[in-house]
Amino acid sequence: MASKKVPFNSKGIKKLPDDKPVLYRIETAAGKTNYAGVAKRGRVKERLAEHLPRAKDAIPGAIVRIEQMPSINAAKAKEARVIARTKPRHNKRGK
Repeated sequence: MASKKVPFNSKGIKKLPDDKPVLYRIETAAGKTNYAGVAKRGRVKERLAEHLPRAKDAIPGAIVRIEQMPSINAAKAKEARVIARTKPRHNKRGK
């Protein structure tokens, strides 16, 4: 499926498609994953905005990388694999 990388700010988020469920990764400038999550179709931009600085669930990062998935279940399965492999420091254990 399609993937895209943009700066992790409100302008970058506005450029992202939200017509399919996505797996997203908030990364440092060096490319290390700080957080991995999923967003449902139609809610991608809103969900990522919740992680911006001064937001409810703020996560530090410089880049957001998304990967569109065929279904929300496929996105959740891949999210679990990404978290197990990369162990992002802002993903809560046992969630």
